[in-house]
Amino acid sequence: MDFEHIPHPAPVPGETRDQAIADPGFGSVFTDHMAIIEYDANDGRGWHSARIAPREPLSLDPAAAVLHYAQEIFEGLKAYKQADDSLALFRPEANARRFRDSARRLAMPELPEELFLESLRRLVEVDRAWVPTVPGGSLYLRPFMFADEAFLGVRPAKKYKYLVIASPAGNYFKSGAPAVKIWVSQDYVRAAPGGTGAAKTGGNYAASLVPQAEAIEKGCDQVVFLDAVERKWIEELGGMNLFFVFDDGSVVTPPLTGTILPGITRDSLLTLLREQGLTVREEPYSLDQWRADAESGKLVETMACGTAAVVTAVGTVAQPDGEFTIGSGGPGQLTTKLRERLVGIQKGAVDDTHGWVTRL
Repeated sequence: MDFEHIPHPAPVPGETRDQAIADPGFGSVFTDHMAIIEYDANDGRGWHSARIAPREPLSLDPAAAVLHYAQEIFEGLKAYKQADDSLALFRPEANARRFRDSARRLAMPELPEELFLESLRRLVEVDRAWVPTVPGGSLYLRPFMFADEAFLGVRPAKKYKYLVIASPAGNYFKSGAPAVKIWVSQDYVRAAPGGTGAAKTGGNYAASLVPQAEAIEKGCDQVVFLDAVERKWIEELGGMNLFFVFDDGSVVTPPLTGTILPGITRDSLLTLLREQGLTVREEPYSLDQWRADAESGKLVETMACGTAAVVTAVGTVAQPDGEFTIGSGGPGQLTTKLRERLVGIQKGAVDDTHGWVTRL
């Protein structure tokens, strides 16, 4: 499918852009353009009208299906500047596959992988000047799709819009702390068996906002959720997967049973850990065991991982009845090593032996 390019009539001036990306934070600064592809099942066209166009507000009918029945999915990945000033994406094919899996779960049309990848390439090519050069900087890409058919019947929509917007990104956690403090949610769960926990859909994140606000109120950076059935097994944070590192060199991460998002960073870390000869088990791990292992010294590190934060140490875990510290309360050796290696691969400073990096 050919992409039409509609240049922005009044792009952000270079000096203003450079000031914005000097300290972009996360998710508040946006580039000049966006990618758009439309879908219509009514006339048999399917996916059509692919274009790179000026980023601007969307116009929606008040009866648009997404506003009433929440047919919406999204992805998140980054474009990284390489040593030779070129740009690259990290495992975009995995994002394309997960996007299709999410679409299938939400009864939405599946975007072909080649269209997903081409939309990223075209947008980054047009807005490459927005990639920040600050340490840890990248261009965060947000592909998303929603139902825009105007109707109020409860059925899958027949019209959709797929878009990609881009945002220069710095550090994910505002505190900038070397390790984060997380709050254990006692009253809320993120997902239940048979639900949409494995899909990357906005409803899962909406469900996390009240407990996340509770975590912030308690002086924490993030919230960790327990399972919906027994309320004892660790699942994931509001937007990241977890790994537990023990003094014998073994590592545990909760299994993908349908209630946890299959993180691409999570999958990458599993590969890197096993490549180092470490024993990695995907098995349930309880909150009580987490605390007991931390207090006994058996547990030496806990890592949170995701596209936005990459790999981050969890230093303290807080509950209504107290809190406990993991290891020294700061980044451990394995967390630091894995972060450096993964970021090195993403930025081209470490050999990519797995074919994860896609040059643009």
